[in-house]
Order: sequence, then structure tokens, then C-alpha cells
Amino acid sequence: MAGFLRKLLPKRFRKEGLTIPVVRLQGAIISGGGQFRPTLNLANVAPVLEKAFAMKEAPAVAITINSPGGSPVQSRLIFTRIRELAREKQKKVLVFVEDVAASGGYMIALAGDEIIADATSIVGSIGVVSGGFGFPELLKKIGVERRVYTAGENKVILDPFQPEKEKDIEYLKSLQLEIHQVFISMVRERRAGKLTDDATVFSGLFWSGTRGLELGLIDGLGDMRQELKRRYGQKTRLQLVTAGRGLFGRRIPGVSPISLEGAGAGLATGLVEAAEERALWSRFGL
Repeated sequence: MAGFLRKLLPKRFRKEGLTIPVVRLQGAIISGGGQFRPTLNLANVAPVLEKAFAMKEAPAVAITINSPGGSPVQSRLIFTRIRELAREKQKKVLVFVEDVAASGGYMIALAGDEIIADATSIVGSIGVVSGGFGFPELLKKIGVERRVYTAGENKVILDPFQPEKEKDIEYLKSLQLEIHQVFISMVRERRAGKLTDDATVFSGLFWSGTRGLELGLIDGLGDMRQELKRRYGQKTRLQLVTAGRGLFGRRIPGVSPISLEGAGAGLATGLVEAAEERALWSRFGL
């Protein structure tokens, strides 16, 4: 009751601290996803960001990141949306790294006006990686003939059921170098005047938060709650912003009707994506 009455008072008479919206970005960055396995991408993140930046009284938005990376496209799209909202709503963006903000996770972290991590967090991995499997001998062993018909000589480039071709590898590496240069440009722009002149920064290596601070990849070491209270006062409250909820209170970022066939396909896809995500986390010992 007291809380309700306090809200009826003019703001100048309320003895309340600021409320800072908190957006939590957790997981591998993968386009798509669904009811079997939610993923971190612009489609899922955009509504939450909109809600957070719409809080008029908040001078800043706090974003926690815990991601080993993933899609460079989705990472850059999320980064861009955060910066657009920050300019539009004129709010400061404070990024807090939890276990890891590496590769695409660090690309998103660059959207912060400041990046703060724990001393034991993992940051960096500014590079591009592609991976897969090759099965050129598998079909022969099981007695299956693969038939592929294409229009365009490069339509089956990097086909996992064919032996690797040197020209295919060279082409893939050229694409990786282009994406890497975009990533490097983003880091140089967002960390201008803060980066140290260390040749390993853009090598794909990753570091602890302590070393990341020395290299200029982050701005400080600390805990989100303590840091926000230090900046905005001890009465500052943190409000976690989440996705909207549908019928029966279930969080549904984007659910469509499911057939049994679709459920089976979704489950299979989810297992593959789960393996990919496990591999991303494993790179950092997590």
C-alpha cells in the first residue's frame, strides 16, 4: 500500500533512487532458432532492447553479455541496433561481461560506451572462424551414390561429401579476411584512444578481464550492481527487462504452429545447433 501511495506523489517529493534497465544477452549468436532452442539474434533481442531504452527516466541502459560468439551478421546487427537506440533515446550504454564476451560476443560488447568485466572474464577473440566436417569416403563405405545437379560451376563449393579443393579453401579464406577487416575497423573505431599497440590484439587470441584492461579492450573491472550504485547512488535499483509473455505467462519470442514433421525437423536442427554452441563454449574452456 505504501508503495502505491508513493507512486501517486509528484516525483520531486519521492525519495527514490534511479531505476536502471538491465538487458541480459546470454548464449551463442545464431540466426533462427525456435521453440526447441532459443538463440541470441536480432529478432529475439530487438523487442527487449526497445523496452529497455523506452524507460524515459533512466540515464543509462546496462547490458550484460555472456556469449562465446557465433554469427558475425547477427552480432553486427545487434551492435547496430543498440547504437541506434542509444543515439535516439540519448542514453549511455554500460556493458558488463560475465563469463565471456568473445568473437561475436565482443563485437556486441563494442556497442557499450564503457565495457566492464570481471577480472576472470574472457574477452577478445577478434577473428573469424569457419568449421565443418568432411565425408568424402563415407558414402562409398555405406554403398550410397550422391547425385548433385547444378547450374554454376561453384554451386557445390565446400561440399562436405567431396574432397577439399585448394581453390575453395582460398576463396573461403578471402571471405574470412574481409569479415575480419570489418571487425577490426569496428574495434579501432569504438576503442579509439584506448587500445594499446599490441600486434596480438587482432590475432584471434582471447584474454582474461585483467589482461583485456591492459590491452584497452575494456574500460574497467567490477560488478554490475556495485558499479551502478557507485555511479548513480546507493538507492539505485536494477530492473531486468525481459521478452513479453503470451498465454499462460509463457515467454514466446516467435512461435508458429507445429506439425509432427516440423517438430521432428526442429528437434534434429536443434541437436545440430546445440553441438555447434557446445563447440563455441568449449573453445574458451567453458
